[in-house]
Amino acid sequence: MNEPRSDDIKEIAKQKVIQAYNIVKRPCIALDSGFFIKELNGFPRAYVNHMFDTIGINGILKLLRGKENRYCEFRSCLAYYDGVEIRYFESKSPGTISHQLRGSDNEKKWSELWYIFIPQRFNKTLAEFTEEDFERYNNVKEDSCMIQFGKWYNTIG
Repeated sequence: MNEPRSDDIKEIAKQKVIQAYNIVKRPCIALDSGFFIKELNGFPRAYVNHMFDTIGINGILKLLRGKENRYCEFRSCLAYYDGVEIRYFESKSPGTISHQLRGSDNEKKWSELWYIFIPQRFNKTLAEFTEEDFERYNNVKEDSCMIQFGKWYNTIG
């Protein structure tokens, strides 16, 4: 499969799910996600890995140095295609970016963004979260696109 090139996660998910369907000829899902920083006009969008390979997490902090608006969000899009219709399920996790790297590694870490992302309604980065914080975070954030898809899929049974 070819990795689609776009800064639009919905378009990437669409291209991926069509490619997958053309291979297996059965209903498929595909997921894409990105990280969007308002002050940087949405950068890095779907290019998070490229951002890590070039400027890195410290580069993000440097670009935001002295900036008041530190709003950001993770966005995800799951596309489902049955050969006839494509359905999209989208979610986002809003927050802000800390002024420096904060927190430590543990088994839950899934990205270097872990050290700078402060979820909405919290005052610490994911890397500073306790188990109780993760439980609270899971209860206050919107349903992920995967949960939305699962609820929908159960209705078409």
